[in-house]
Amino acid sequence: MVSTSNSFPDTILKAAEIWKDIDVAAICIDESPRKSSTVNDGENWRWSLGGVTALSSAAISLLASSEVAFAGTDFKIDPVYEVGELFELGIQLSYLLLLLALLGAGTFFVIRQVLVRRELDLSAKELQEQVRSGDASATELFELGAVMLRRKFYPAATKYLLQAIEKWDGDDQDLAQVYNALGVSYVRDGKLEKGIAQFEKAVKLQPGYVTAWNNLGDAYEKKKDLKSALKAFEEVLLFDPNNKVARPRVESLRDRVNMYKGVPVKSKER
Repeated sequence: MVSTSNSFPDTILKAAEIWKDIDVAAICIDESPRKSSTVNDGENWRWSLGGVTALSSAAISLLASSEVAFAGTDFKIDPVYEVGELFELGIQLSYLLLLLALLGAGTFFVIRQVLVRRELDLSAKELQEQVRSGDASATELFELGAVMLRRKFYPAATKYLLQAIEKWDGDDQDLAQVYNALGVSYVRDGKLEKGIAQFEKAVKLQPGYVTAWNNLGDAYEKKKDLKSALKAFEEVLLFDPNNKVARPRVESLRDRVNMYKGVPVKSKER
């Protein structure tokens, strides 16, 4: 901030001195003896009047110029304005950083999806070549069916999973995973009853198969068979008491079953 606190008072003092000189000059003119002729008196009067006018004009000009200078130099920056500008700049930078973060996350997600899709495509291509050659094993057929399931090609997934079951010569516990995958393919393809049948086979082969029990309970709930769905989720809690999928579903289904107790629940078959 530029300060001119001493300029304006000095200007006033100078102006006061000028007016003082003007007053003294006027008094001297008034009190001077009239020793000259009439012509000399007139000339003296005109000279005195001109001097007063000149001094008055000079004083006024000095005051005016001092006021202009004072008005032009006596300024200061409002601190509230500075804080507001900094705050607005901070908000803009925050938005910019947020935008960059979102763009980075979106780019990472897209790249990851592309890489996963590419990997699935390569796996499917290799497995399909083995299937066409007739050398594909039951495990390879299962893997191909799982790849098609992840790619959301449900009819193709069902086809290869059924072929895997037909050629299966491994453990029953591993076969349970094939039945579970086949059940998921059926349910996502809109064939709810067939999906339930595959989940039932999976938990029969492997009673502690928590994922298959959860899928079975979900399928029964979609079918509006709340009691069967509740039973399936309760089976999950027997093997995994803290299961995050089954526990809230059990509580919800118990409330709904008690609410509709005595009221026949219609099953929606597809």
